[in-house]
Order: sequence, then C-alpha cells, then structure tokens
Amino acid sequence: MNDYPFTEKLIKDNVFLREFKEDTNESELVWHQDQEERILTVVKSNNWKLQMDNELPITLQEGQKYSIPAYFYHRVIKGKGDLVIMVEKKVKN
Repeated sequence: MNDYPFTEKLIKDNVFLREFKEDTNESELVWHQDQEERILTVVKSNNWKLQMDNELPITLQEGQKYSIPAYFYHRVIKGKGDLVIMVEKKVKN
C-alpha cells in the first residue's frame, strides 16, 4: 500500500520522477516538511500550484525549477490533469 498521493521511480542517485494523478484526492495533499533540501523540476503541470509556509501559492510552470529548503513546510495544490515532477533530494554527507 502506498502512503503517498503519488508514484515515483528512481531516475539516478537521489533524483526521482514523481507523478500525481488527476484523480488524486485533494485531502491527501497535506502540509509537510522533508528532511533534506529538494529541487523540483516541473515536467508536466496544468495549473498545479506549490505553496510554501506563510506564502501565497504559485503556479508550477513546465520546465521551471523550484527549491524547497529542508524542514520547510509546503504543499502542492491540485490543478487539472496529472502533475509530473523530477525531485532531486540534496542529501548531506
């Protein structure tokens, strides 16, 4: 059973292709924080948004990169169709 509202596959070390389906339940897109910095590259989006803590949502633009600092609260907001992003996890050694 998948505890996340997306599927993902490993592309290369610390880089994942993540897909949120159009039928994702909005209640699953919760505020959360991650242990490492992440760089998101948007592959496919149709009005999906990223909202950082204490900020207004921004529309995710295809081809754009977005940085999310470690332990910073954020969430995605559902748009139309699927959302596909590449997620690079900046793991500290």
